[in-house]
This record gives sequence, structure tokens and C-alpha cells, in this order.
Amino acid sequence: MQVRSYILFVILGSALVTFIPRVLPLMFLSKVEIPEWGEKWLNQIPVAVMSALLAQELLITNHKVFVFDNVIKLIAALPTFIVAVKTKNLLITVVVGILSMMLLRFIY
Repeated sequence: MQVRSYILFVILGSALVTFIPRVLPLMFLSKVEIPEWGEKWLNQIPVAVMSALLAQELLITNHKVFVFDNVIKLIAALPTFIVAVKTKNLLITVVVGILSMMLLRFIY
């Protein structure tokens, strides 16, 4: 199999564009002393992002907030959330979420 030079450049460029935004902040922040309040603030970012993603998926339909259109998703989210809090295991949480949705769609 022959690789054309422009395809190789696209692959290398894509790798570079993916690599740089991940490495530069790491290199910069490894040399900077972050104050305790800054670390506490940064620790909240994953929770905030996940909350925004979940709220969008569970509550918004066609760019409008509809709680009653997403009842099945909300019901499936309850056992998934409980398992996530109790186990803190991503694989088990995903499996419970998938099984909950599968069961609810089978019933309704």
C-alpha cells in the first residue's frame, strides 16, 4: 500500500494539532505553583461540565426545556446516578444506564 505525501502530512498535522493543546498546558502548569483556592476551583470543572451535559441530554428537546418528553431518560438516570455515586466505577455506571434505558424502552 502506497501512502501519498499529502495524506501523510494530514495525519501528521492532525496528530500535532491534537498533541499541542494537551501538552502545552501541562508543560506550563507543571512549572507554576497553583494556589489552594485555584486547585479547589479546578477540581470543580469536571463536575460542572458533566452537569451541563446531563442537563442538556435529560431536559432539552428541540432547543426547548421539556421535562415530560424525557420521562424515560429521567427515570433511567436515577438508578444510573445512584450506581455512579455508590461505586464510582464508570463501566458499571454505563452498563446500568444502558440496561435501564433498554428495560424502560421495552416496557413503554
